[in-house]
Amino acid sequence: MAQDLPLVHASWKPILDPVRSTIDTILEKISDQEIAPPHDQIFAAFHMPFESVKVVIVGQDPYPTQGHAHGLAFSVPADVRPIPRSLKNIFTELQSDLRISAPDNGDLSRWSHQGVLLLNRVLTAQVGFSNSHVGYEWQVVTDHICCEIGKGKVVAILWGKSAAEVSSFFKSAIIGVHPSPLSAHRGFFGSQPFSAANRILENLGVEPVDWRL
Repeated sequence: MAQDLPLVHASWKPILDPVRSTIDTILEKISDQEIAPPHDQIFAAFHMPFESVKVVIVGQDPYPTQGHAHGLAFSVPADVRPIPRSLKNIFTELQSDLRISAPDNGDLSRWSHQGVLLLNRVLTAQVGFSNSHVGYEWQVVTDHICCEIGKGKVVAILWGKSAAEVSSFFKSAIIGVHPSPLSAHRGFFGSQPFSAANRILENLGVEPVDWRL
């Protein structure tokens, strides 16, 4: 019997139903693992109504550090210190792009309330091990989600090679370098993804995102 998916808004049910068997298989496989994010937060990104999505930011996989991942790509709970370096680089680019001061914590929940879906390509990892669930078929699930989202007036911001794999599902995609400290200086800084996304939304007749946190 399919288990309930905590935090998922009812509007996502018809979107997720075609891949529920894959989801259930993955959840069974990781049921006895210590994972990031915790089991009850795996689907936190989908708490927003499906119809409200106007930007999707796609990352790679969750922060593997205990207590950092909480189901929103790149985001951490407000009490996490220090802020992960990838997220600090995102804040640096946000400030450069839109002159928005960096917040004092790494919780990106406000973006999701603005219609920004923060989606990792792989939704879980074993605590302490990056990319540990890459082979668990999460990509089948997130491919399907991106395909459905891409049918609407949506802008995709795709950071890194893994995220770029879903570019074909979107009519409007901003493909860029991952904000990781290992790659941010190779083209992430100065890419101005936030203002670019808002320009595309305005051209689509959609209200731009207020990126302030």
